[in-house]
Amino acid sequence: MRAVVQRVSQSSVIADGVQTASIGRGLMVLVGITDADTQADADYLAGKIVRMRIFDDEAGVMNRSVADVGGDITIVSQFTLHASTAKGNRPSYIRAAHRDVAIPLYEYFLKAVERELGLGISAGIFGADMKVSLVNDGPVTIIIDSVLKE
Repeated sequence: MRAVVQRVSQSSVIADGVQTASIGRGLMVLVGITDADTQADADYLAGKIVRMRIFDDEAGVMNRSVADVGGDITIVSQFTLHASTAKGNRPSYIRAAHRDVAIPLYEYFLKAVERELGLGISAGIFGADMKVSLVNDGPVTIIIDSVLKE
């Protein structure tokens, strides 16, 4: 699994013309899933995202997590995170998981993040046409791959 984590001052998602998410301070997480990913990958990423210290403390040092600052999280599925651009000019998405694998793992990941955070989260709709808006705070953007097990 791959996650692009962005610290935001606000974000929202409109899926198929309906707003499905709107948060203030927190994290916007784009997540891509491959056929090889498992619930262990989802658990690893969920813990890493919720505990990652990328919010400023009173000294202006990134030393607090989204949970520490009472922030919210929005998660959006994005198969294009696993695009291969090695050949030609048209990206290949062959590494992205098929719906029968990706949907259950995406739903599991949403619940894993909620468990780690101890609060509900907001999300986009898997496979929907989505319009994502955000104000990246910092900017702070971090890419995490579960395979590397940093």
